[in-house]
Amino acid sequence: MTELAPLPPPAPPKGVGRLRLGRWFLIAGALSALIFVLAAGLTVLTVNITRLAREAVIDSIDPAVLRTLEVSTSLTTQETAIRTYARTNDPQFLQDYRVALARETAAMAQLDTLIARLPGESSRVALARENLARLKETSAAWHRDYADAVIAAVPELKTQTASAYVNVNAPRFRNVQDALSAQQANLTDLHDRASRWLEQGWTALYYVLGVLGLVFVGTAVAFTLIVRYIVLRPISQLTGQVRAVALGDFDRPLMVTRPAELAELSGRVDAMRGRIVREWRRSADAKQQLSDQAVELRRSNAELEQFAYVASHDLQEPLRKVASFTRMLEQRYSDQLDERARQYIAFAVDGAKRMQLLINDLLDLSRVGRVGGEKAATDVGVVLETAVGNLSAQIEDTGATVTHDPLPEVFGNRVLLTQLFQNLIGNALKFHSDRPPKVGITVGRQGDMWEFACADNGIGIDTKYSDRIFLIFQRLHPRDVYPGTGIGLALCRKIVEYHGGKIWLDDADPEHPGTTFRFTLPALPGDEPHD
Repeated sequence: MTELAPLPPPAPPKGVGRLRLGRWFLIAGALSALIFVLAAGLTVLTVNITRLAREAVIDSIDPAVLRTLEVSTSLTTQETAIRTYARTNDPQFLQDYRVALARETAAMAQLDTLIARLPGESSRVALARENLARLKETSAAWHRDYADAVIAAVPELKTQTASAYVNVNAPRFRNVQDALSAQQANLTDLHDRASRWLEQGWTALYYVLGVLGLVFVGTAVAFTLIVRYIVLRPISQLTGQVRAVALGDFDRPLMVTRPAELAELSGRVDAMRGRIVREWRRSADAKQQLSDQAVELRRSNAELEQFAYVASHDLQEPLRKVASFTRMLEQRYSDQLDERARQYIAFAVDGAKRMQLLINDLLDLSRVGRVGGEKAATDVGVVLETAVGNLSAQIEDTGATVTHDPLPEVFGNRVLLTQLFQNLIGNALKFHSDRPPKVGITVGRQGDMWEFACADNGIGIDTKYSDRIFLIFQRLHPRDVYPGTGIGLALCRKIVEYHGGKIWLDDADPEHPGTTFRFTLPALPGDEPHD
C-alpha cells in the first residue's frame, strides 16, 4: 500500500487574521484593565479629596465658626457686665464678667487649635490665622485698657468709674468687634468654599463611578463582540462550508480568515478535503475498472462452469464405453489372457471408474448455485434423515451410530444441504478408528445464523491442515489407504458459502479424539432468536 505524504501546511493568514484567539482576548483584557486602573485611581483620588473636604468642614471650619460665636458672646457678656459693674459697683456683675472671661478663654483656646488644623496653605487659611491673632490682640487690649482698669479703679472711684473710662471702652471694644466680624466673615467664606469643594467631590465621584460602570459594560460588549465576530461567526462560516461539502458539493473550498487557529484549521481541513476528493475520484476510477473486471470475470466463470459441465458430461460416454468394452474383453477372452493381461484390464477398469467418480464430483461442484439452486424454508431434520438413508449401507457395514439434537428449519436448498450432511457423515464413516464410528450432530443459535457441529470419534485431522483440507483435490492420505477424489470438503465449503455461511475445522480436544466440523446456515427470515 502506497504511503501518503504529509499534507503541506496552509498559507499563513494575513492582516488581523494573524492574531490568535488568545491574543484577541489579551488585547481586549489589557485595554479594559488599563481603563479600569485609571478609573479606579481617579476614584481613589476623588474619594480622598472628598474626605479631606468633609473633614475640613465638619472637623475644623464648622467648630471654628461655633467657637468664634462663643468668643463673641463671651466678650459681649463681659463688656455688659464690666460696664454695669463700673456704674453700680455690684459684685454680682463682677462675678458674671469673670465667668464670661473663663468661657472666652476656653473658646479662644479651642479656636486656636481648630484654626491651626485647617488644611492647606491658601490665602483664606492664612487670613483666618491673621484674624485670630488680631482678635487675640484686640481682646487683650480691651481687657488691659478697660476691663482690668475698671476693676482696679472701682475701690477708689466707686460709681464714678464708668464716666471716667467711657471714652476708653468704645474704641477698644469696637476694635474687638471688627476683629470678630472679620474672623466670622472669613470662616463663613471658608465654609462656603469647602462645601462647594465637597459637593464637587461627590459629583466627581458619581462621574467616576459612572465611568467604571461604562468600563464594565464596555468590557462585556468588547468580549461579546470578540466571541461573536472572532469565534462564533467564523465557526458558523466553517460549519456552513463543511455542511455544503457533506451534502455533495465536494469542490467547495473551506476557508475562514480569522482567528489564526480557525484559519489554520480550515486550511488543514480543506487540504484533507482536497486529498480525499482526489483519492475518491481515483478510487472511483479504480472501482469502475474493478466493476468492469468483475463483469468480465463473472462472464468467464459462467463460461468456465458451462465448459466444465459440458466437458464432464461429454466425458461420461467414452468412459462408460472404455469400462464396458474392457469388461467384455475380459469376459470373452479371459481363457486366452494370462495373469498380467487380466491385471492390466483390472487397472483400466478401476481407472475408468475413478475417472467417472471424479467427473461426477466435478459435476456436483459446478452445479452448486447454478442448477436447481433455489432457497426456501428447509427442515434440517428431514435433510439429515435423507442423508443418513443414502448412507445406510455404509452405516450398517461399519456399525456406526448417528445422533442429533432437535434440528431447526433453515433458509436453504434441500438438495445441496442433503449433499453437505451426506459428505460430512460419509467422511466420518470413511476415516473411522478401530472403534465403531459415532457421529453427533449438534446445533445452536448465533444471532441470525444457526451454528451446526458434526463430531465423530475417528482418526482426526491435525489442525495445521485446517485450511488445506477445504481446497479441491487436496488429500492427506494415499488413495490406496482411503479412497476418494479430494473434492468432498471443497464441495461442502462451496455449499455452505453459497448459503451465506462459513465452515471450519474445530480445534482438536485430547480428551475426545476425532474430528469436529462446524458450519453456519441462515435462519428463516423473521425468526428471532429466543432467550
